[in-house]
Amino acid sequence: MNEILDALLRALAFGTPLLLASLGAIVNERAGVVNLGVEGMMALGALAGFAVAYGGGMGGNLWLAVLAAMLAGALAALLHAFVTITMRANQFVSGLALTLLGLGLAGLLGKQFEGFPLFNQPPQWPFTVGAIVLSLVLAFVLQSTRIGLTLRSVGENPAAADVLGLNVSAVRYAAVAVGGALAGLAGAYLSLVYRPSWTDGMTAGLGWIAVALVIFVGWNPLRAIFGAVFFGLLYYLQFRLQGQSPIPTEVFSAMPYLLVIVVLGVAGLRGQQGSAPEALGRPYTRGER
Repeated sequence: MNEILDALLRALAFGTPLLLASLGAIVNERAGVVNLGVEGMMALGALAGFAVAYGGGMGGNLWLAVLAAMLAGALAALLHAFVTITMRANQFVSGLALTLLGLGLAGLLGKQFEGFPLFNQPPQWPFTVGAIVLSLVLAFVLQSTRIGLTLRSVGENPAAADVLGLNVSAVRYAAVAVGGALAGLAGAYLSLVYRPSWTDGMTAGLGWIAVALVIFVGWNPLRAIFGAVFFGLLYYLQFRLQGQSPIPTEVFSAMPYLLVIVVLGVAGLRGQQGSAPEALGRPYTRGER
């Protein structure tokens, strides 16, 4: 019983950044904008959060560090918004470029912080509980509020939303900024809680798994909770089984990514991609139909 409870707690620890990042991706994709830059925004958030916390000695600056991480993620996301919404560039190319930019910039600026751990590690539970509560709130907002209806309308049929008087570009900018802020928060969790230090490459592909998780759960915030815990359990088993099996460690390291491919393939066969917003990935210009 204790082992099961321990595995669940560790799955939650691994799954928390996945849940936060996937919720952010759900918000901007529900508005019709694909952002593959989650990995880069998480890296920038992780660095910004750690830099503020380390500079302040964690003396009551936890929330300031979290705010800095969210701001870094949001600013990076707004760059993507400008390129894709205003300039109408390809969203997939821009997202990939943002990932490369974020990882490269974080690696370069973070060199001065490598090897300096935070000695006062903040607790995990505020992030984990907050992520779960946020999932519940987001599910309610999307389905039962005017804000959610506006977001979904812009993602499904921007032309119709425009006719009704909604500012499609403004809604999409806001959604992308919120998505970036949550990706930055996921990064802060990594550098402040999970591994209270800064290490280049510490996101370790979690951003890509979060992007895939959104498709896996059908853009549903409630399902994202279970999906994040599931993949968190895989990460836990990956480390738990290493050294206890004749199977090479590289196989265990690749296990979460292999499963991403499998579950996305299953989702495709079941037609789950049909739950994607109708205008996802398509730029909109006023007057177009």
